[in-house]
Amino acid sequence: MRMRLTILAMVLLGCDVAAAGEVPLPRPRPHMPVWNEPRSFAEAVAGLNIDFTRATAEPTACDRELAAIAVTQPMPWSIGPGACGGRDIVELEAVLDRDGTPIALKPPPILRCEMAEAFASWVRDDAVTRFAAAGDKLHEIETFDDYDCRGRNRVAGAKLSEHGKANALDVRGFALDDGRLIEPTDAHADRELRLSLRDSACARFSTVLGPGSDGYHEQHVHFDLAERAHGYRICEWNVFEPPPEIPLPRPRPTIVASDKDLH
Repeated sequence: MRMRLTILAMVLLGCDVAAAGEVPLPRPRPHMPVWNEPRSFAEAVAGLNIDFTRATAEPTACDRELAAIAVTQPMPWSIGPGACGGRDIVELEAVLDRDGTPIALKPPPILRCEMAEAFASWVRDDAVTRFAAAGDKLHEIETFDDYDCRGRNRVAGAKLSEHGKANALDVRGFALDDGRLIEPTDAHADRELRLSLRDSACARFSTVLGPGSDGYHEQHVHFDLAERAHGYRICEWNVFEPPPEIPLPRPRPTIVASDKDLH
């Protein structure tokens, strides 16, 4: 018994000594060089398979057409990653009404010129006219999403979204001169106006997605110029009516306690 206790004590003592000894540190990580910002455009695009022979500072025909109906800022040639981006990209700051009044877009979307021109033309020729028919004047457009290098509906691994090509714009609302905000997805907004906006948009854009389309566009409307075989278009924007009001139950009659009930 005494020998067993001695052995046990030695084992415990050995454990304590080992625990108190130096604990080996992990091996140092290999040195990772610090990535520095490129000092020139040539360094930034080194190794990328891009044909720069088409790159030019001269405005394109689209740029000239857009300048007559909108306020824009030219953007640098957007590069990747992958198939994202493109050439002739602009920031669309405002659309010019027929009388030259700017209708601001906030925040200003980044779009390829063709998409910016299509949207500006729709606002100028269709949306403004339809708001005027309702007795309103369009003042500002509240945007939601524009150029974003991602898959469709932000699903990992999904096909590249038209947003990744700067070829799509999401709209959340239309601000009027009197301060009101008309949301195209609001079932309580003027239904005839929303129907008219939808029909005119579907005649201009390849894709229009709103409430009832796929569950991702319940609070905004998506517009894009996706190219499909045979000019196929998608127009999925349900213009809902307000849900019926459910009558509340009548209030219960007030019961007044008598002196007899109090005793």
